[in-house]
Amino acid sequence: MQIDLHCHSTASDGALAPAALVARAFERGVRVLALTDHDTLEGLDEAREAANALDMQLINGIELSCTWGGATIHVLGYAFATDAPVLQQAIADLRRGRWARAEEIDRRLAAKGMPGALEGARAVQQELGDSGNAPARPHFAEFLVRGGFVSDRAEAFRKWLGAGKLGDVKQHWPTLAEAVGTLRSAGAWISLAHPWQYNFTGAKRRKLVADFIQAGGHALEVVNGLQPADQVGNLAVLAREFGMLVSAGSDFHAPCEWSELGMYRPLPDDLPPIWGRFRHAHSPTAAL
Repeated sequence: MQIDLHCHSTASDGALAPAALVARAFERGVRVLALTDHDTLEGLDEAREAANALDMQLINGIELSCTWGGATIHVLGYAFATDAPVLQQAIADLRRGRWARAEEIDRRLAAKGMPGALEGARAVQQELGDSGNAPARPHFAEFLVRGGFVSDRAEAFRKWLGAGKLGDVKQHWPTLAEAVGTLRSAGAWISLAHPWQYNFTGAKRRKLVADFIQAGGHALEVVNGLQPADQVGNLAVLAREFGMLVSAGSDFHAPCEWSELGMYRPLPDDLPPIWGRFRHAHSPTAAL
């Protein structure tokens, strides 16, 4: 069976509604899917209904934002109880924070002669699918393109929204230890998302992995889409060194040549996959 444990719908910053995402995954041969939207469970019910109709296995998933060493880090949670009180509270806090961040991006862009950004980004978001979550930076980028402020989304991030730019509003995320603790309280299996995407030295990345394990994390996302093969190899070395489980996924956001559901580099054969443990997890609300 084809497995994809990392993808995003319109419930966060993806381009497809949860049901449409599930249908596309099925068409591409995926039979075990985890919907891992950023800091929300909003899309899971719709995704599960669509998966059940296709006799497809949907794993409860989420990608939580947190901080470590002054950087924003993402952790993936799987096969958890969605109604766990600590998780529900953490998600509510993150949702409020994301709306505050969107409002601050709006204020900053308006001060630079680009008014109406929040309303415009929200309109872009609603075109893709109904969501009660705050618009994310890709939605603001599309607003800037439509408003004629930039030529394309790449320029929007390069000039206004990317790391260190005006629209890169820092949020008060929980710490890595707090995020992992929240997921453990819900009975989740936890993987450190795309460890190579963080701009760290090798020594700092190794320290991140060690702290993640100390906090209670279980796995490394050794394969994230079509990342370079040498990165997969280096992450595999870390997983072996620390005796970790591993995860893999497309990190799908929208259909394109370099990102598709079920499309990612092969996982090294000797590494133990995290999905082998899901059936042992205490997750009464998961469709396992």
